[in-house]
Amino acid sequence: MPKLGYANAALDSLTASEIAELRNTRLQRQIDYCLGNSGFYRDLFREHGIDRNSIRTIDDFRELPILMGKETERLSQEQSRLHDGHPFGRHLCADPEDVVLTATTSGTTGVPTFTYTLTRRDQAVLSQAVNHMFDYAGVSMGGRILFAHSLGVYATSIMIQPIRDGGRLPVDIDVRGGAENIIKFADMASPSGAMMTPSLAQHLIDRVAEGGGVGRWKLDALMVAGEIAVSIPEIRRKIEDAYGCTVFDWMAPIGGTLAFSCRSDEYHGLHVVTPELDLYPLDVVDPDTRKPLPIEDGVTGELIYTSLFRQANPLLRFASGDVARVELSPCPHCGFKGPRVFVVGRSDDMLIVKGANVYPATIKTVIQEFQPRLTGQFRIVLTERPPRVEPPLKIRVEVAGDVPESALPGLAEKLQDELSRRARVKPRIIWARPGEIPPAMTKTPMFEVAY
Repeated sequence: MPKLGYANAALDSLTASEIAELRNTRLQRQIDYCLGNSGFYRDLFREHGIDRNSIRTIDDFRELPILMGKETERLSQEQSRLHDGHPFGRHLCADPEDVVLTATTSGTTGVPTFTYTLTRRDQAVLSQAVNHMFDYAGVSMGGRILFAHSLGVYATSIMIQPIRDGGRLPVDIDVRGGAENIIKFADMASPSGAMMTPSLAQHLIDRVAEGGGVGRWKLDALMVAGEIAVSIPEIRRKIEDAYGCTVFDWMAPIGGTLAFSCRSDEYHGLHVVTPELDLYPLDVVDPDTRKPLPIEDGVTGELIYTSLFRQANPLLRFASGDVARVELSPCPHCGFKGPRVFVVGRSDDMLIVKGANVYPATIKTVIQEFQPRLTGQFRIVLTERPPRVEPPLKIRVEVAGDVPESALPGLAEKLQDELSRRARVKPRIIWARPGEIPPAMTKTPMFEVAY
């Protein structure tokens, strides 16, 4: 079994202290680059009373306040649209004409932001990391990748050109065209790899029941992103058994760094293979106070992005909203010596029930583990504007068709006990029958708004 190293192989021979020194050197250059090329950053430093000369180490930098978040980014973007004639934000540090690729967030929680904006150099750096991921996954050069995400200006689309740069051919199918269209092109293209959400991967299993099922595509690897799934043994086993290949979890935060899981049967987190590109995931703050937490094995908090080698729109101390646990010890399976990330949930999805912070992603994990008694489909019913919820929290849960009515009270009690133990909430369970909660082909919505 191949060991997993960094995307830039030159880093594999460096010690942890040498990598830390490289990161600090790049941080200092990135700060100077931002201040030298963006009035937005000069204004931010002035507003917060930050003395550039006081930032000599990463620890010094982590003591700064959070400088950016989604709302700050949207304001920067609106200002550049009105005054500079482009949508990339006043924090753009490159000439707009040097932007070769851009993609936005989905905009489900507000105005979309052009976070994923790259120059040619930025794109080349991302391509190196993506190529490394496919090499490790065993998808050979010249192979075809079924790319089944929402296409257009959406974030996942930034992966299409890096796939091409690595000598592989993306067969990009917009999921909004429906499952039948995806199945048709998968049958025609004979892909060696595929990229999609875990929800779509499971939906296709149910839709392709004949002719060998989804296993007839004979994929070498399946790459999934956007939801917690691969870390849940029951979900991973279902997907791998059906597709007949290893399923990998991956994420590319802000298009500036890359992390993915290894081949282990046991989930050991997202391995961050690009430590020279972002301080992520080694800048962690308390989600409530936003104060820095000590960087030690198992630290859990909100991860903060800071670009280290970004030309187009570098970010400095950007609140990601991702709450995660970070492991620093080498991976027990593949030997990877860098940090590994275990996603807990999103701070902007967090609910507060009787004073306890409740992450919907944890609720999803517990419900998924009750398969096959449950289908895995659920919705948290919100009868008032979050984050505070008057107890009991209501969850609509879809039960499997072969579970009799008489078994539901006992099943509800077991589910409530497990949610109480792991998610710190004892909800009211509202049962739904199979098919009442429609499956999703992109990210599965977790909330049902009833207020």
